[in-house]
Amino acid sequence: MRIRAVLAVTALAATTALAACSGDTSPLDTTTSMPQQNAVTAAPPAERAPAPACNPRASLRPGSSALPAPGDMPAGSYMETIQKRGRLVLGTSQDTLLFSSRNPFTGQIEGFDVDMGRQIAEAIFGDPTKIQIKVIGYDKRVSSAADGSVDIVADTMTANCDRWRDVNFSSIYYEAGQKVLVSKNSTAKSIDDLGGKKVCSAAGSTSFENIGKRPTKPVAVAKPAFGDCLVAFQRNEVDGISTDDTILAGMAAQDPYAKVIGKRFTEEPYAIAMSKAHPEFTRFVNAVLERNRADGTWKKTYERWLGDFGAAPPPPTAVYDK
Repeated sequence: MRIRAVLAVTALAATTALAACSGDTSPLDTTTSMPQQNAVTAAPPAERAPAPACNPRASLRPGSSALPAPGDMPAGSYMETIQKRGRLVLGTSQDTLLFSSRNPFTGQIEGFDVDMGRQIAEAIFGDPTKIQIKVIGYDKRVSSAADGSVDIVADTMTANCDRWRDVNFSSIYYEAGQKVLVSKNSTAKSIDDLGGKKVCSAAGSTSFENIGKRPTKPVAVAKPAFGDCLVAFQRNEVDGISTDDTILAGMAAQDPYAKVIGKRFTEEPYAIAMSKAHPEFTRFVNAVLERNRADGTWKKTYERWLGDFGAAPPPPTAVYDK
């Protein structure tokens, strides 16, 4: 029965898969982007030592004073620069279903990540529509934030110590992690119930590597992209697909005969990336996120985009170390 929708979903699934965060350990690429004024740059990745240990969840503490009124950003701040420009520039993808994908009916890019950007625009302007969405390549998320070509990147982006050397991250706004997608008639409760079964993931991704590390030894099947995994799943060539739960949620939304099971067995904390040149902007963004956790905005955003997959969990707790 699953074969019924292969042609209908393949194009969308393939592009959705391109935005998966699993396996993306890319540092700043300084060979293809010219840094803009005030940008913070770094040496080419090959010349750098491994990143020192850090707490990638710990961001810059918001200021002690209340958020400034929309339209009245502090003089000399990067928020004032954005206000004078008249729009916030958000870097994201257009093919991560539920997080940042192009609506085929309206042509607008929408989703959980896009709403994160709109909430920051609203805090600056009092108007969430004062936002320019710039579609960026998956491998350009770090460099786009670092060189100032966008103000923020919200794109299912995992905060880690290597990236912290190149960009500032906000506090964590979404907790993702690797899970597994199976047929709705499967009795499996987690990936460890698929011992000896074929589980698909993208070749070269950390998701693929993680499948082989499970103690019950599922058989890891590599495909060029996660869209190819979905096709193989619908043709009954594999028993499941494993990657970040955000990507699996998008696949499940396309296939009514599929479900996502089990607890996360990796941690992928998503955060908003910004240039290191403007630490006051990072503190401002964190203040917006802090307010939205407290007033229910985060919960409403979750329910809007991910409510079909269960009740909203508590929002991630902010961690600050500076």
